Amino acid sequence: MPLPVGPDTAVYCKARDYDATTPIPLHHHPDRHQLIYAETGVLVVRAGMGRWVVPSTRAIWMPAGIGHQVHCIGAVRMRSLYIAPSHMPQAPATPSAVSITPLLAALIHAAASVAQPYREHSRDGRLMRLILDEVQTLPELPLHLPEPSDPRLRRIGRQLERHPDDASTLQDWAERLQVDVKTIQRLCARELGMTFGQWRQQARLLRALERLAVGEKVIDVALALGYESPSAFATMFKRRFGLTPSQFFR
Repeated sequence: MPLPVGPDTAVYCKARDYDATTPIPLHHHPDRHQLIYAETGVLVVRAGMGRWVVPSTRAIWMPAGIGHQVHCIGAVRMRSLYIAPSHMPQAPATPSAVSITPLLAALIHAAASVAQPYREHSRDGRLMRLILDEVQTLPELPLHLPEPSDPRLRRIGRQLERHPDDASTLQDWAERLQVDVKTIQRLCARELGMTFGQWRQQARLLRALERLAVGEKVIDVALALGYESPSAFATMFKRRFGLTPSQFFR
């Protein structure tokens, strides 16, 4: 008869519910990869030099040993999978937002009620092995905003976070920072891997995700973020995420 298997097995799941605006301080899991999934609510995750906005029914992959902190937007039903690196040798080495299939969502929901320890060759053990197979097929989503280390870009980044509707041009920022436009362009390419315009657009779209996910209307979000019209916002949203706002949150 197989011996009971505890948290040292391939995969296990923990369920936690958080009130709106709950902060989860900086921490890391040295011996486990983590898939952080929100059944409801929105997660804003910071890790290293990046920020991710993760709406409900999406998740973030967090490799073992990576420090991260989480802020809950709205009440969050968090379901986390903890995976032993030895059982996923080709796992991504950097954090990423991923799409959750209906099958995996159902499997995670079931796994949350599996008691520890469980037997590897039991129904619960087979459930966890199927989860491991599904996790390795998840497509990455463009829900990441890089955060620069250069103090000049960090000043711009703080402004974009506080006021995503800020329409300041590169020339405006060059004058404020007392540098030339090409300096900012070089910094954006080197530290962010994108242009200033792409960075600002991504900041706006991620803030839009936060607001739409808690029920704000598209027209209110579009105008608050500096778009000329809801249709202009919807066009940009679909270009970036492949879906309209209503389709994305369906």
